[in-house]
This record gives sequence, C-alpha cells and structure tokens, in this order.
Amino acid sequence: MTEQTSFRPKEATSHSFRFVIFVTMKIQSRNLEEVVRSFSNLPGIGQKSALRIAIHLLSQPKERIEKFQNALGSISLIRECVECHNLSDDVHCTICTDRSRNRNLVCVVENIQDIMAIEETGQYRGSYHVLGGVISPIEGIGPGDLNIDSLFLRIEKDKIEELIMAISPTIDGETTVYYLSKKLTNTQVRISQIARGVAFGGELQYTDEITLGRSIIARLPYTINGDHL
Repeated sequence: MTEQTSFRPKEATSHSFRFVIFVTMKIQSRNLEEVVRSFSNLPGIGQKSALRIAIHLLSQPKERIEKFQNALGSISLIRECVECHNLSDDVHCTICTDRSRNRNLVCVVENIQDIMAIEETGQYRGSYHVLGGVISPIEGIGPGDLNIDSLFLRIEKDKIEELIMAISPTIDGETTVYYLSKKLTNTQVRISQIARGVAFGGELQYTDEITLGRSIIARLPYTINGDHL
C-alpha cells in the first residue's frame, strides 16, 4: 500500500506533484474530490482547472476562504424581479423601482447578461423585459416557454408606448421579434429594433459598448412587409 502524506498546498509547485495529486485525489481526500467536481461543473472549467482553483483556495488564509463561502451562500438569496425578470435582491429590481426611468419605454432582451451589456453603454434610461431566451422550433422552445405573457400584461398595465427589440439578430431571434410584432399589430405600441451595428448572428453581451450604445440610439422602426409597426 502506498503511504499517504499530508497535503501541503504551498509545496504544490512542481509538475510531478500536481500530477500525483490529480491522479490520486479520490484516494487522498474525498473532500477535495467533491470540491473539484463542483468547480468542474461550471462553464469553461475542466477538471484540471478545477483542481488548480481548489489548491489555490487551500493556500489562502481562513478568513478569505470564509468570505468566499459566504459569497457563494448569497447566491440562494438572489431572486427574479416579478416585473421584468431581471436579477434582484427584492421583489422588484433596482431598475424597476428607479423613478427616473421611462416606464413607457421597454427594451426587450433575451437574457440578464444583455441588460448588463446595455447598462454599460449609459445610453438607455428606459425599463427592460427579459424573455429568458428566443423562440426556437428546432430546440422545442415555443412562446409558452418564454416570459411573453407577462410582457403583454405589462403593456396593458403600464401603458407602454414603445418596445425596443434588442434581441440578437439570429434566425431564432428574428423569429421571436416577428412573433411579438404580429401579436401587437392591432395595438398602439410602437416597435423598434436596434440598428444593425450588431452583426447578424452576434450576441449583445459580446458587442462593444460603443457599438451597442449607438445601435440603441439609432434604432429603427420594425417593419412587416414594408409596413411600420
């Protein structure tokens, strides 16, 4: 039987030592194995990267580790805004409760990251509505799977005058915009679309803030068969 030694993070400098820990971690420490498994479930993090993160944390002062643990615990306290479906610490998010915002103007986005990207531009002072995705027949995502009904309720309740469709210009994105526009054909709501500064197939969150800001300012009326909505 191989003799097991105590784990000393600060000595984990040589490639051979890291390799031994990676291969035998299931035997040496079940706690370490669980930490690595949890980190490796995150997007873009494989098992080796997860192991490096875990070893780094083990070398940190106890106070810093406890602060990290508390921050992770706070995730369970984050909720969804009942009005726009943004992230929030309360029933309504800070954007929905900001009275300086124009509540008659709503920017419709796919996800929460899009709100963050648009807010970074500093060019928009209206409110938002997060759909939670786009209509995608191939993936089996229909209108009932998105936050569309709540958008229609907001239009009636808040007397919304304009919807800005800030949805990624993909095929599924265009399908979603078309669906919403058709549903609102007989209403007084103006529908506009961000200017084509965002490339077809691109995602808003990866568009630089200057281009995105200009696209919102230079938004164009959305048309179906040449008719403005």
